[in-house]
Amino acid sequence: MEKSNKIVIYQVFPRLFGNDNDTCVKNGTLQQNGSGKFSDFTHEALKAISELGVTHIWYTGVIEHATKTDYTRFGIRPDHPAVVKGNAGSPYAIKDYYDVDPDLAENVPDRMAEFEAMLTRTHREGLKVIIDFVPNHVAREYYSDMKPAGVRDLGEEDKTSIGFSNQNNFYYITQSGFSPQFLLSDDPVNGYSEYPAKATGNDVFHASPSLSDWYETVKLNYGVDYVNGGTKEFDPIPDTWNKMYDILIYWVDKGVDGFRCDMAEMVPVEFWEWVIPKVKEHVPEVIFIAEIYNPQRYREFLSTGQFDYLYDKVGLYDTLRGVTCCNRSASDITECWKSIEGIQPYMLNFMENHDEQRIASDFFAHNGKAGIPGMVVSATMNVNPVMLYYGQELGERGMDDEGFSGVDGRTTIFDYWSVASVRNWRNGGQFNDEKLSDEERRLRGYYKKLLNLCVSQPAIASGQFFDLMYVNQNNDQFNPHRQYAYLRYEGEDVLLICVNFDANAVRVGVNLPAHAFDCSGLKACDNCEMTDLLTGEKMWSPLLPDHRVFFDLGPYGARILKL
Repeated sequence: MEKSNKIVIYQVFPRLFGNDNDTCVKNGTLQQNGSGKFSDFTHEALKAISELGVTHIWYTGVIEHATKTDYTRFGIRPDHPAVVKGNAGSPYAIKDYYDVDPDLAENVPDRMAEFEAMLTRTHREGLKVIIDFVPNHVAREYYSDMKPAGVRDLGEEDKTSIGFSNQNNFYYITQSGFSPQFLLSDDPVNGYSEYPAKATGNDVFHASPSLSDWYETVKLNYGVDYVNGGTKEFDPIPDTWNKMYDILIYWVDKGVDGFRCDMAEMVPVEFWEWVIPKVKEHVPEVIFIAEIYNPQRYREFLSTGQFDYLYDKVGLYDTLRGVTCCNRSASDITECWKSIEGIQPYMLNFMENHDEQRIASDFFAHNGKAGIPGMVVSATMNVNPVMLYYGQELGERGMDDEGFSGVDGRTTIFDYWSVASVRNWRNGGQFNDEKLSDEERRLRGYYKKLLNLCVSQPAIASGQFFDLMYVNQNNDQFNPHRQYAYLRYEGEDVLLICVNFDANAVRVGVNLPAHAFDCSGLKACDNCEMTDLLTGEKMWSPLLPDHRVFFDLGPYGARILKL
C-alpha cells in the first residue's frame, strides 16, 4: 500500500491572503477592512508558493457562503444577519454550491471567470487545485442564484410537513418554528423566522440549538432517519446523493483536482462509496480527502468510502502538539504509526490548519521555531501527504482580536481582516523577504528546504520507514522523551532523521541496530561521510551495527543525514 508521489499541500484562505489593507478594525466591514481577491494569486504569488516545494494548493472558502455583506445589486440574495457568524461569514455555511464568494472578485459579475482564471494560472505554475466540499450542512438560508439550467435547488421539492423522507434534502421539526436558546435579533419586525424549523448542522434534531451549536447551518439529509434509530433508507437513491454528485461534477469539469471533504464522517459512508467512484469514472485523477476524527472508522472510510486520504489529527497531530508543549513523550510518536499500521500512506499530516491554533500562538508553543521538530516528523516520517497553512512558514502567531473570532490563537475565517506577516511577505506583490524579520526569514527558508527535500529525496517521497526508538529507550546519550529518531531508505539512499523537541542544544548518540542495516541495505563503515541535507554540513562517523552515531542537535533542531 504505497503512494509513489509525495503530496505537499499549501492551505490558503484567499479572503485574507491577498489583503494588503492594514486598517484592521475589529468587527470591520468589507469596506473598512477589505478582502483578498482571486487576482492576488498572480504568477509571482504562485511561483513563490511553488518554490516552497508545494504540489497542491487548497483554496479554502472559495464556494459562496452566507455573509452580512449586501450584494443584492448584483442579483445575489441577501442573508439574514442573525444567522451569519461574523461580518464575512463562515466559509462552511455554503449559500450556493454553484457559485463563488463575491468578496474574492474584482468585478462581482465576473466572479466565476476570475476564479477560472486563477485556476488556469495555478495549473500553469504546475500546481494542482483542491477546494472544499461541504456535504453535511449548508447555510440556514441556502439559495442558489447560479445553478445551471434544469437543476432543482436544495429543498425546493421537499415535503416540509414530513420530518423525514429520503427524497427530502433537509430534516424538518414539524409544527415547530426555529427558536434557538439565545436572542437572534433585537428587531421584532425584521427578525429571522423559519417554519418549520430545520435540523441544525451538528446533528441538532430539534428547533432550539444553543449558541455553541452550528446554528447558522442546516443538516443535509442523506437518507438516514436519525430521529427514529438511525434507520438507513438508500433505496431509491436519496435525492441529496444525486444533487451532490452533480455539484462535484460541476467543479471537476472546471478543472478542480481534488476536494477536502468537510466533516466527512457525518455523512453516511455508503454515500461516499457510491459517489467517489462515479466522480472518478468522469475524472480518474481527482482526489478526495476526508476530514475525519474517529480512528475506529479510518479503514472503513478508505476501503468502503473510497477516500484517497484522511486527516491524521487525533493521532499524529495531537501527539506532536503534546510533545512540543512538553505534555507527552517523544516516544509516544511510535504508537501513532503503530495504531495506523498499513494505512500510513493514506493519512494527511499537518501542524496547522484553519481549525487549529497557530504553533507560534500563546496557546501553543509561543514561537514558530518550536514547531520545527514536529513539522519535520510530519513531513518526513512516511510517504503520505503533508500540509502547511499559509503564514505557518512565517511563524504567524494568530493572536489578533479580529471580531467574531477573538484572541484564540487562530487566524479568523469569519471576519474581514489581513495578516501582517503575510502582508510583509507579499510586499505589494513582490513576494520577497525585504520586510520580513530575521526570524521570519530563517523560518521560511527552513520550510522551503524541508519541503523541497520531501519531493526530491526518493527515501522520503517513496521510501521505507524504520523506527529507531526501540533501541534508544535506555540510551544514556539520547533522551526518548525529547528526541525522536528513525531511518528512511530507498534503493541505495539511506537517511537518518533525528529531531530535538527541547529548547536546549544536545549532543546525541543514536543506536543503530544490526536489523536496521539488514532492512535498509546500509553498509557498515569505519568512517562514513554523512551530509545534513537541511544545512549541507558534512560530518564523519563510524557506522557499525549495534553501535552509536554521534552528532549535535540545536534547540528545536533536526538533522536529515544522508549516510
